[in-house]
Amino acid sequence: MKLPSLNGLRAFSAVAAAGSFTLAAERLNVTHAAVSQQVRLLEDRLGTPLVNRVGRGIELTEEGAALARDLEIGFATIGRGVERLTDGLSNRPVQITMSPAFAVEWLLPRIAAFQQANPDITLMLNPTADLVELKPGGVDVAIRYRDKRRPVGDIEPLLLSDMVLIGAPELVAGRKLSHAADLMDLPWLQELGTNEAAEWLTYHGVVPDRSLVVHQMPGNLIMSAVRRGDGITFTSRAFFQKDIEAGRMVELFSEKLFGVYYIETRPGVLRPAVKTFVNWLKSQAAVVTA
Repeated sequence: MKLPSLNGLRAFSAVAAAGSFTLAAERLNVTHAAVSQQVRLLEDRLGTPLVNRVGRGIELTEEGAALARDLEIGFATIGRGVERLTDGLSNRPVQITMSPAFAVEWLLPRIAAFQQANPDITLMLNPTADLVELKPGGVDVAIRYRDKRRPVGDIEPLLLSDMVLIGAPELVAGRKLSHAADLMDLPWLQELGTNEAAEWLTYHGVVPDRSLVVHQMPGNLIMSAVRRGDGITFTSRAFFQKDIEAGRMVELFSEKLFGVYYIETRPGVLRPAVKTFVNWLKSQAAVVTA
């Protein structure tokens, strides 16, 4: 059997509970005429009267009283189901994936401010070099990276950054490093699973004629390794801006506005907590040049 209009059932349930068309209209925030019409349509659909007008009041027919009891149970069940779902969604952590370097150097220094402003939202960070798929019940937000060598496409940039090749002063001191080929004798630090050193040299027209000294490691370890002087690395200036300004790092080469960090969210309707986090991200780096 095809159910009657939910609006009609809700209007009749409100009339039955309030004992008045006028009061039901006020509770539903609609007009008296709208409630009356919905109830008449419901009666026509069911083929039986549900409400009798008695003077200025109403009384339910036998069929109306029975339906009102069933609707009260039904709407209460629906309400409890929605409440359980809402509570479950609001308590579920917001899961975010990003590169280890972005997590350590950009996100973590700012995350305390978000937690202080939103103590009821739990964040679950998944720093990884892997491209994690966004699917229902899994990761909610991904912070991705692209550069000018790849089509940017229809994305909303979160952070536009110069990409720089840097090294510790003690590592590069006294070396002539005016051309890209001059860097071939230095040790390189690059993230596991990438080929950044060869790609950077090729981008600058240098074809290595000998093996490079390349140390591969997780992105979060590269940050401390380059500061120790273990090698040079290609990274976002946003991650090392203070080090460069303080002279703790030497900027060897720079690619202006070369890197684009952008937000990608799981398809479908975003949970309120996810919306809050995404809006916060945008407020922290609203397409700034770093």
